[in-house]
Amino acid sequence: MAAVQWRSSGRSYDAELQRCRPEFAPVEFGDYHPLKAITVTDSKTRRGARKGSTSSSCSSSSSSVPPDPLSSLMDGTDPLSMFAAAETPAITHSVSAGDLGRKKREKEEEAVGADFEPWSLRRGEILARFTTTEKLSINLFMGSDRGKDPSPGSSAVSEKVRTRLEELDDLEEGSQRELLNLSQQDYANRIEELNQSLKEAWSSDQKVKALKIVIQCSKLLSDTSVIQFYPSKFVLITDILDTFGRLVFDRIWTMCSDPRTLPESFTVDDVNDTAKETCLNWFFKIASIRELLPRLYVEAAILKCNRFLNKSGIQETLPRLTAMIRGIGDPLVAAYARAYLCRVGIEVAPQLKDSLNRNFFDLLGSLRQISSESVQNQLVLQRVEVPEYLTLYSPAINWILQCIAYRAPEPLLMEMMERCKKLGNNALLLNSVMRAFRAEFVAARATDFIGMIKDCDEAGFPKHLLFGSLGRSVACADPPEPERLTILNEAWKVVTKVRSPQDYINCAEIWVEFTCRHFTKREVNTVLADIIKHMTPDRAFEDAYPQLQSVIRKVLTYFHDFSVLFSMERFLPFLDMFQKDSVRVEVCRSIMEVFIKHQVEPTRDPVILNAMLHICKTMHDSVNALTLEDEKRSLSLLIIGFIRMVSFGRDFEQQLSFCVEARASFCNLEAVLVQLIHTVNTLAMETSSVMRGSHSRKTAAFVRACAAYSFITVPSLSSIFSRLSLYLLSGQVALANQCLSQADAFLKAAVSLLPEVPRSISVEGKLRSSESFLLDFINNFLSTLLVVPDHPEHGVLYLVRGLLNMVQDYTWEESGDAKVRVYISALPLLAAMSQETYLYSIPKVDSNETLYGGDPKFLSEINKLCETLIGQVLDHLKTLGRDEQSARRQAAMAFSLFGVLLAHGDLRNNKLSQLFVNLWNLSHKHGHCETRVSVRTLEFLKHQSQQADMSHLSEAVQRLALQTRT
Repeated sequence: MAAVQWRSSGRSYDAELQRCRPEFAPVEFGDYHPLKAITVTDSKTRRGARKGSTSSSCSSSSSSVPPDPLSSLMDGTDPLSMFAAAETPAITHSVSAGDLGRKKREKEEEAVGADFEPWSLRRGEILARFTTTEKLSINLFMGSDRGKDPSPGSSAVSEKVRTRLEELDDLEEGSQRELLNLSQQDYANRIEELNQSLKEAWSSDQKVKALKIVIQCSKLLSDTSVIQFYPSKFVLITDILDTFGRLVFDRIWTMCSDPRTLPESFTVDDVNDTAKETCLNWFFKIASIRELLPRLYVEAAILKCNRFLNKSGIQETLPRLTAMIRGIGDPLVAAYARAYLCRVGIEVAPQLKDSLNRNFFDLLGSLRQISSESVQNQLVLQRVEVPEYLTLYSPAINWILQCIAYRAPEPLLMEMMERCKKLGNNALLLNSVMRAFRAEFVAARATDFIGMIKDCDEAGFPKHLLFGSLGRSVACADPPEPERLTILNEAWKVVTKVRSPQDYINCAEIWVEFTCRHFTKREVNTVLADIIKHMTPDRAFEDAYPQLQSVIRKVLTYFHDFSVLFSMERFLPFLDMFQKDSVRVEVCRSIMEVFIKHQVEPTRDPVILNAMLHICKTMHDSVNALTLEDEKRSLSLLIIGFIRMVSFGRDFEQQLSFCVEARASFCNLEAVLVQLIHTVNTLAMETSSVMRGSHSRKTAAFVRACAAYSFITVPSLSSIFSRLSLYLLSGQVALANQCLSQADAFLKAAVSLLPEVPRSISVEGKLRSSESFLLDFINNFLSTLLVVPDHPEHGVLYLVRGLLNMVQDYTWEESGDAKVRVYISALPLLAAMSQETYLYSIPKVDSNETLYGGDPKFLSEINKLCETLIGQVLDHLKTLGRDEQSARRQAAMAFSLFGVLLAHGDLRNNKLSQLFVNLWNLSHKHGHCETRVSVRTLEFLKHQSQQADMSHLSEAVQRLALQTRT
């Protein structure tokens, strides 16, 4: 160690900066543009050319430049344009604008667009709504063993035909098995088993057995013994019918697809005779079914197969099936049969509107049967009230009306509306009309619909349900502006009188959106007050959390000005109804998300701040020991978003007071505390910037208060690296504001914390070595120490020495070089401290360059410390040299120290120059240095040695040699 004498080279940072600036050279661009297409000349030799001949197109330039792969692929054409061109057939004849318009209209009429609500969306809603606790039963006509296919040995065609005919007879003459006492879930499971049996029978070529299953299931639709479950039964059984219809259609399609695939838009002429015969056979089989209901349903299921027989098959079949439904005596069964026929009709032939209209008008006639003696007796027997019975019709009527109203002209809708008026007092039908017709149509005539609702009998169908359906339309489309207040008043007169809390909130939730969309906070506040009045008694709100949450979402959708929102007197009391922890937190989260998204300008509004602090505190208080880290992170981000939007302008003391209050409120969320410390440090910097040159004492006092806030808050953090980085940041802020004692306290706290750094830390759930994080922090710390003046009572470089002592005492990994890397990193700092002018400084802060003024004793202390560090590094290199497996680590460390000597050491010193050469040779001894880096380093040294003030490098450069790996 004594042989090493350190002396820092003198640096002129301005001169070095000028030398490092890039040279400017003029570039002739010509026609070049980076986005211009690249032209590549193909220089392939023609196949028939002589070996010795050359083509004139094969110039030297084209052969030497490789073709651009992207350009060669595109061939000068955008690939998306090529695709579009390939997909669009060339038009070889002119088409008039009228023809194009007519074809477009016909295409729109023939297809059902995305704006049509599919049956699949209604299916789940029906199953969830129409349930029962009563026991159900399934009657199955199982048939006999004659239903099996003939054995492979039987080859007579006549025998096979006779067997099939016997199987069809057996469908209605076979044995009967009844499954009793089934729960709703058991019933659904049995129906699903039948659906699977259908698929298995079809795949095993037991077509008659498959038909048996479909007929059996269709017969179940005539059973209304548990009438309140009938809509769900209809959904389950029509799933089987849909499966059967697809299987039959796909089988015939396959028969037509040999040898070529049948196009989607096929005609009868494309269908071969075998497929036609098979299709006709299926219709004959179905025609032989004796009972009306299964024959109707099964034929409707394969309605699409008429396309294989003739062009007008579907057009002729739909009216016939519509007329068949008139033979069904039970009005509920008939309504759902019409709904199924409309469903398959709209799928296969949406352009045939007449059959849809006829089904609807027939339905109007059948509704008179509801008051018949047979229906009333059935309701008495099953103890079902008339209002409940009427709701069973809703899915069927709603679907039929949706099919009719889809893209229907307004005169047709007006005709239907008039027919509903003529029926009079039919609340069920009126409700379905408002649900199915376009929202714009209903909203424009909202006053007329209110008049029709008033004429309805309350006993038959509750008026609040009618107003609920009207509310859905006027919430989606705007009624005439002069009528809006009248509409709201008429609706709310009925809604507020509903006694059942559940019925009330179901309807009120709908009208909240209309109120928020068209009225001010006064009307919304009135609505919220009415909801609180109805839902508070007997804690009725506990059973209506989903609806209450929907109310909040709708209010937040239309009120983004939170000063207006929180000025509603009943908004916060409304939030108090959410007393279930999980629901309350979810509501607070939704409010915060809207606030962060729409609050553009920072706010200091006390109403907003108090309300948001309450909401954020609610989220914070939900955190406990069992809360997942992802949940904590999510809540922290929302609260941080709020904190960032709070600004008191130049009232810095008020801003600091807010941070103090927030620290007390959010002490369990570490990420929020970190944000608060950053906010306070930013506040300190803004204060000094704004108040610069005036009120200096007040500014200094405020900055010291900010520093005290950080100094108190940082120790409460659990992450040690968060504490280290925030101590350093706060020290830098204090230093920038000339608060030297506070800066000194932060930096000493950071140094004293280093021994507590664990060997490993958890990163995303995995343990990782902490050395890389610790090295990053120490390097950042060292760069700060350059401008930190020494304390007059603690000696020269006391912070640097304190840091290095901690590094010396820290328990590093035995197989690592982290400690020595710190020593090497400290050498540039010490070299920079020995310069007459420092690389950077802080305004109004006297660094050591000013305090010591190049005092020889100060420089001597720096040199001694450098020599000690270099000695430690050299000792480590010797230790690494004893182990052959550490040769790579030794080379890396030697080359790092070599780089430091090159950049910061005075190589005029012979001993330092000799060490410089020795380190180069040691780093290349075993060939572990990267050759490219070594070559570039040598080139740089040669270039530097040619400078007038760097000639002393020439001798050292001549002694540096490259060694290859052996």
